[in-house]
Amino acid sequence: MSVLRDIGARDAAIQLRGVGKTFGSNTVLKGVDLDIERSERVCVIGPSGSGKSTLLRCMVFLETYDEGEIYVEGRLLGYSISDGTRKKDSEVQTANVRRNVGMVFQQFNLWPHMTALGNVIAALRIVKGMTRAEAEKIGREALETVGLAHKADAYPDRLSGGQQQRVAIARALAMNPSILLFDEPTSALDPELVGEVLEVMRQLASQGMTMVVVTHEMGFAAEVADRVIFMDGGSIVEAGPPQRLFSKPESPRLAQFLDTWKSRNASGSVSEITG
Repeated sequence: MSVLRDIGARDAAIQLRGVGKTFGSNTVLKGVDLDIERSERVCVIGPSGSGKSTLLRCMVFLETYDEGEIYVEGRLLGYSISDGTRKKDSEVQTANVRRNVGMVFQQFNLWPHMTALGNVIAALRIVKGMTRAEAEKIGREALETVGLAHKADAYPDRLSGGQQQRVAIARALAMNPSILLFDEPTSALDPELVGEVLEVMRQLASQGMTMVVVTHEMGFAAEVADRVIFMDGGSIVEAGPPQRLFSKPESPRLAQFLDTWKSRNASGSVSEITG
């Protein structure tokens, strides 16, 4: 497990304390404690339904959490506490707390009537109030970062799925976040495009970007992550460096999960993904 720090620690990007979430009678998150350090790359793995995506969405308050607290750069997300009572914040207050957090979803969610550049700069114009010239300069730089400067004027229906996802990443980068959350970012990419995305993420990490990535790809996690979090049943079962986690799992549940992964992949060797 991660070492927990004092609330508001300056070197922590995101802190979760006892976070719980239910949907009706279904408990999705159970008392999750987690610190994400600045400039850290964390991959979250686990079986479907383990709570990975819900955890990520709670980190930006796209899903409300029912129990516990989430702090973004030292500030409580989604709620204010007065006289021991917790009250939900307004949309404006919540947006202010998460202003430095960007998110890339599994689905690209591009506006079909806008070009790649138009999609990237829309939030810059609407949210940040930039002029078109200012927004386009930033938007073109973001598209160049993901290798799509030459597709600035292309509409989504003229882009491959992988290209559309890279436009979505550029859209998030254009907002100049200090933290980026990715929910299965490679699931819609052709295999030959995965390496390009990994290289973009390496560049972001070298620039101090904090990244939390939900993924089913063990090779992706082994190559990119500083730390891997394994979830099951709404809880963090095990966490640590990928080399240790994949080669010497401490929990029987993670060992079982990795055995299942090996049986479904041609390579079939955890040593291959840990180098």
